[in-house]
Amino acid sequence: MIGAGLAGLVAAAELVDAGKHVVVLEQEPAASLGGQAHWSFGGLFLIDSPEQRRMGVKDSPELARQDWFGTAGFDRDDEDAWGRRWAEAYLEFAGGEKRAWLHEKGVRFFPVVGWAERGDGTPTGHGNSVPRFHITWGTGPGVLAPFIARVKAGEAAGLVELRHRHRVDELIIEGGAVVGARGAVLADDDAVRGAPSNRDVVGEFEVRAPAVLVSSGGIGGNPDLVREYWPERLGTPPAEMLSGVPAHVDGRMLPIAEQAGARLVNRDRMWHYTEGITNWDPIWPAHGIRILPGPSSLWFDATGRRLPVPLFPGFDTLGTLEHLMGTGHGHSWFVLTQKIIEKEFALSGSEQNPDLTGKDLKLLAQRVRSGAPGPVEAFKQHGVDFVVADTLPELLDGMRRLSGDAELDTAEVERQIRARDRELDNEFSKDLQLAAIRSARCSRGDKLIRVATPHRILDPGAGPLIAVKLHILTRKTLGGIQTDLDSRALGADGAPIPGLYAAGEAAGFGGGGVHGYRALEGTFLGGCLFSGRAAGRAMARG
Repeated sequence: MIGAGLAGLVAAAELVDAGKHVVVLEQEPAASLGGQAHWSFGGLFLIDSPEQRRMGVKDSPELARQDWFGTAGFDRDDEDAWGRRWAEAYLEFAGGEKRAWLHEKGVRFFPVVGWAERGDGTPTGHGNSVPRFHITWGTGPGVLAPFIARVKAGEAAGLVELRHRHRVDELIIEGGAVVGARGAVLADDDAVRGAPSNRDVVGEFEVRAPAVLVSSGGIGGNPDLVREYWPERLGTPPAEMLSGVPAHVDGRMLPIAEQAGARLVNRDRMWHYTEGITNWDPIWPAHGIRILPGPSSLWFDATGRRLPVPLFPGFDTLGTLEHLMGTGHGHSWFVLTQKIIEKEFALSGSEQNPDLTGKDLKLLAQRVRSGAPGPVEAFKQHGVDFVVADTLPELLDGMRRLSGDAELDTAEVERQIRARDRELDNEFSKDLQLAAIRSARCSRGDKLIRVATPHRILDPGAGPLIAVKLHILTRKTLGGIQTDLDSRALGADGAPIPGLYAAGEAAGFGGGGVHGYRALEGTFLGGCLFSGRAAGRAMARG
C-alpha cells in the first residue's frame, strides 16, 4: 500500500481479513496515520437511510441517481467510461450495504442529516434534492477508527508492516507487471499531525509484492500543480489560495504511476471551495478552514455586487467558483448577523468540532442554545477575515480596510442590504434567496439547528453585524488514475496493468473520476471507503 490514508487503510483491513501480508509505505511520520480523512468533518452520503426517514426525508435510488448524474455532467465518452460505471456502483452501495457495513464496524451517525450542495434550482441539474449528508459520530477520526484498529491488530499478528518515512520514488516493473516499489527512507521527524515534515534522505528501500496499491491522495496541497491543471472553464486561478489539506497532499505519486503505464484522466476536474477563511491557529502552510454555511448570509463579490441567483451559500460550489473567477478577484464577502452565525455557521474539520469529534453530549447540547459554537466564536474574535460592528457604516469601513486592491462599492452593498430587508415585510417575496431559506426551514433538521428564522440584516436585535472575507480554498482532485470496478489501474490501451491498483483520491475516488465535474458532498470519504474496499478484496483474490 502506498499511502496510509483512508483508502489504503480500508484496503489493508480487507487484506488482513483475508489473511494476507501487507506492507504500508507512507512518507509522513506515524503521527499522520489516516491522512487527510482525520481532518474531515466525517460527512457520508447515504440514500434512504433510517436517519433520513426519522427526519421525514423521502429519498430513493431513482432520485439519488437523478441528482448524481445531473451533477456529474459526464460528457467524455472515453475518460468518463469507468467513472460512469463507478457512479452506478457507488449509488447501489450508498443505498444498500454501505450503512450496515459501517454500522457493523461500530460507526454511528449524528441524527440530524445535513443538506449540502442544494443545487442550481432545477430538478435535473446540479445538487441534492434532499438532505443526504450524514455526519459521523466522531467525525473523520470516527470514520478511520475501525480500519486503523483492524490494521493495528494485523500488525500485532504479524500480518502488517507499517513503514512510515518511506517515500516511494519508483514502481518496479518486470515482464510488464508492477512487482513492487523502491524509494527513499526519510529521517525521523517529530512533526505533529498535518505539519510539514523534513525530506532528508537517510537511506533507500525496495519492497516487492504480487500487488501494489497507489492510495496516495490528490494534489490539493500543491498549489503549483493546482494552477497547472486549473481548467479554463473556471477562469484564471487566483493569485493567492488557502490550502484545505496538508502540504504532503502533493500529487507526487500520480506521475510515478503514469511512468509505470497507468492512464491519468480528467486532470482538469477539481473541487475547491469559495468559503475559505484563514486559520488563526494554523498547522500547515496557508492553512484554511471552510465555512459550512447555511443559506441566509448575503454573498457579495470583491467589488460589492451581490452574487446572482442561484449562487446562495451552500448551493453550488463550482458554479460560485466559476462566477467569482470571472470578477478578476480571488475573494468575496459574506454579510450576516450574530443571529445567523449562531444558527448557520459550522466549520469544516474534526478539530473545529470538538463536540462531535469527542462524542461529547454536553458540549453538543450547546448547539441548540444561544450563542455560536466555541470554535466559530474563536474565529470571530481572532480571525483576520472577520469584521464585527454595531452599525452598517462601521461594518462597511471594516470591509473596505480588508479589500486590498479590490475597489469595494460600499454604497451598492448598503443598497442591496436595505432592498433585501424590505422584502421581509411579507411572508412571501420575489427575493429567491428568501424563498430558499423558507423552503429550507421545511426540513426538520434545517429548522432545528441549521437555518435561522428570516429576519432583517439591519435589525438591531439580531446584531452585531458581521462581514467575513472569503478566500478560495483548495481541496479535492476529481480526476486521477483510471481504474476498473476492481480498482485495477488501466493502461493507455484500456487493459489492466498486472499488479497495479489505485484507490481513493489518486483514482478520482474510483474510475478516474466518479464525480464527473461536480460532487454532491459526503462522497469523498465514501469514495475512499468504496474504492479501497474494492481494491483490498480484488487484491486478496489475486
